[in-house]
Amino acid sequence: MAAIAEITAAPDPVLADDGLKPALFDWLCRMGDNCLILGHRLSEWCGHGPALEEDIALANTALDLIGHTQMWLALAAEVEGKGRSADDLAFLRDAMKFRNAKLVELPSGDMAVTLMREFLFDAWHFEMLTGLTESASPRVAEIAAKALKEVSYHLERSSDLVVRLGDGSDESHRRMQDALNRLWPYAGELFTADKVDEAAAAAGIAPELAALRAAWDKTVGEVLGEATLTLPEIRFDVHQGGKQGRHTEHLGYILAEMQFLQRAYPGAEW
Repeated sequence: MAAIAEITAAPDPVLADDGLKPALFDWLCRMGDNCLILGHRLSEWCGHGPALEEDIALANTALDLIGHTQMWLALAAEVEGKGRSADDLAFLRDAMKFRNAKLVELPSGDMAVTLMREFLFDAWHFEMLTGLTESASPRVAEIAAKALKEVSYHLERSSDLVVRLGDGSDESHRRMQDALNRLWPYAGELFTADKVDEAAAAAGIAPELAALRAAWDKTVGEVLGEATLTLPEIRFDVHQGGKQGRHTEHLGYILAEMQFLQRAYPGAEW
């Protein structure tokens, strides 16, 4: 995790645009917060996985995501220019200041929910990072290139497990279909653009979210088809607002646990 957090501090004219900084800060927090909250959710399985191999794999994926968080939030803090660090943004913001999609903050539930949520996010994350490697911001492109190496594996692994469980026993198939039905209404927020997303796209920093949809649909369709799972006949963008700070009650519980030590002992180091 330490190695992936090592990024350059080379001058970046895109990030120096004062007019763009408010939107860029928000956008960087969205990238970092998605990784942070999903990483925390996956870490909850540490020591509780159904098999040793899966326990270790989930813990490693969580560590990868926390490493990505460090890079995105460190750059966000730099862009903000108020003397805050990545740790400050992770541990000292209240829930309404977090910008993650609601999908990643939902309770992990059973392994079906955990793996289906990871797959839906991984498929989006892979396409987003692939687009970001061509960002007009060299710093953003560098972070994306580093993170993409790990996310490529995340997607490969989660896709394989969705297929194995979806096309497995009657029980595993039922659970995976139930998980898909539950999570589907949350997935669309990842593709719903607002002024922040539009500003990042207009500046060439990030791809347009709508442009990622076709590739995501193809990946999701192929994997779910092989898993013998059926796409829900409901809208996938029902639940919105996480990116603007309107979260479910679940995020508050996550932060109460994740931020406790830093808030109870401000500035403590160990």
